[in-house]
Amino acid sequence: MADVLSQDEIDALLAGLSSGEIDADDMKDADDRPVKDYDFKRPAKFSKEHLRTLEIIFEHFGRLLSTNLPVYLRKSVQVSVVNSEALTFSEFTNSLPNPVILGIVNFLPLNGDIMIELASNLGFAIIDRMLGGQGDPLEKIREFSEIELSILEKIMVICVRLLREPWKNVVDLSPVLERIETNPQYAMIIAPTEMISIVTLNMKVGDVEGLMNVCLPFFTMESIMDKLNTKFWFSTMQNGNDEDYHEHIEDMINHVPMPVKAVLGNSVISVSDFVNLQIGDIIRLDTRVAEELNIYVGNIRKFTALPGAVKKKYAVRITSVVREGE
Repeated sequence: MADVLSQDEIDALLAGLSSGEIDADDMKDADDRPVKDYDFKRPAKFSKEHLRTLEIIFEHFGRLLSTNLPVYLRKSVQVSVVNSEALTFSEFTNSLPNPVILGIVNFLPLNGDIMIELASNLGFAIIDRMLGGQGDPLEKIREFSEIELSILEKIMVICVRLLREPWKNVVDLSPVLERIETNPQYAMIIAPTEMISIVTLNMKVGDVEGLMNVCLPFFTMESIMDKLNTKFWFSTMQNGNDEDYHEHIEDMINHVPMPVKAVLGNSVISVSDFVNLQIGDIIRLDTRVAEELNIYVGNIRKFTALPGAVKKKYAVRITSVVREGE
């Protein structure tokens, strides 16, 4: 609170102003700040701290996409965060092309939905790859067929499931993909004037590169806005026990299925002989009965073994371990 002037001090100031000894401009408060314009059509609901925290969350999401999608696409996938910004929903939808791939995601347990936009060239490249092609995009963008949308829906479901882990330090999510829209006019999940944050990711599938935009409305994020700061985010990470984390990772690795195969031998036959094979025909292999078999874990030769049987089932007995480089 400012100091209260006595009557004598007030009289002295008035006398000084009237005589010109005191300049009124010199009496302005040094702490006065210029008035800033405030746009009521674009209220600042997302601070720089909020946007930075969202970038950190989606950097984690990008790493998960880079490691999980290649399993389905059999193609290298690289994902990185480009930027984040706050704008109105109408500005976002007006910038979208038609057709577009828009995944509407119910962000349970939060109120409302979010949207994931995938570039059309990436969508066609993913479809081509899932159908056995090289993953090439179309030269001319067209509408998506029902079968193509069904394929994209499976990939989008995988992406939505991967959202749970990056957000677990803020809120325990159970996101569900509601539908995929190709026309922005049918994806009005909030009012056009509502504020949203957009996190843009650059995705590269093989040689095809495009953008993925994640639209996060303030209406959906409102209940957790106080948690969208880096201090809270990192504090929740440090609260976890490193030992429990390592045990969890080890337990997950132990449950990963790994194919193991024993190769009896190899042989080369003509196509006509292969087509005419009948029950009882004999194929001559390049190994002897007493020779050890090669055991492959995945595609790596890991053991040698001898064939046999256990309780009327075929089996092998490990005889040696193949070290790396042997």
